[in-house]
Amino acid sequence: MTLETQFAIKNNPYLGRYLRENSNWYKILNRNPNMFRIFEEEVKTNYKLRPTDRLSKALETLEMVESIISTLK
Repeated sequence: MTLETQFAIKNNPYLGRYLRENSNWYKILNRNPNMFRIFEEEVKTNYKLRPTDRLSKALETLEMVESIISTLK
């Protein structure tokens, strides 16, 4: 694994946690550091860190607040 990849993993807690949970990525990243982009995308998908995921979570929160307010009326 290249130093750049190691620094990126160490600086991002999500990457480090996902790497510990899915240790097969150690072997993949050691053999082919170019797979780091795919690794990052998989982490974003699994932890729902994409902008669309954030937007849908915000909409769900607004709907919940709206339903609470409507029940209080």
